[in-house]
Amino acid sequence: MKISSQVVLVTGGSRGLGKETVKAFAREGAKVVINYFSSAKKAKELEELIGKNALAIKADVRNLDEVGNMFQAAKEYFGHPVTTIVNNALVNFRFDPDEKKDASQIKWQDYQTQLEGSIKGSLNTLHAGLSSMKETGFGRVINIGTNLVQNPVVPYHDYTTSKAALLGFTRNMAQELGPYGITVNMISGGLLKSTDASSATSEEVFKLIEASTPLRKVTHPSEVADTVCFFASPWSRAVTGQNLVVDGGLVMN
Repeated sequence: MKISSQVVLVTGGSRGLGKETVKAFAREGAKVVINYFSSAKKAKELEELIGKNALAIKADVRNLDEVGNMFQAAKEYFGHPVTTIVNNALVNFRFDPDEKKDASQIKWQDYQTQLEGSIKGSLNTLHAGLSSMKETGFGRVINIGTNLVQNPVVPYHDYTTSKAALLGFTRNMAQELGPYGITVNMISGGLLKSTDASSATSEEVFKLIEASTPLRKVTHPSEVADTVCFFASPWSRAVTGQNLVVDGGLVMN
């Protein structure tokens, strides 16, 4: 299915990488659902910027009822169910190397918060969209990971562990859902310059990344967003269960 025929849900779609992903899909002609939880003003501004092909909907991805209502509202508005899910929402986390909890401070609740955002949130969106995807014989699920799983240069224990679990989720779902025409992939960016989540990162850290990355630059959210579009496009129709690292070559698989 061409991107222009798809209805794309981007969780956490009002800011940072989510916002750039929404804009990238809109540029390609897709109809886009901008999911948000607390950033109503930014979501509505983005909706107005795109126009009739965008719909901003508030929903907590950890709440299955809210997610189900969001999918139903999208179907009613666009006249077609969601075909493509981008699990991007980030719950209560900032990339702050100075304030992060070390091994003696991290608590199970910290892990649980991130696991609920990454795994429960992704499971909820999949459950909400799976029936229509199976009926259509087409679906694209794109999970947002991190290159910290391969190279935990900064030990963000709770965040990185949740994304490692999301990789397992991705591959298991890819194996089971492939026969229905549904692909499930992951895109793992590096530290992006800049988003709300990375705003606490010092310029010194960004310069260190620039110096050690083959492309000699920090990845911009729009560059990751374009790769998200690739996984939704016909060009990736034979690709599933993969984790593509998009960080300028800092981590090479």
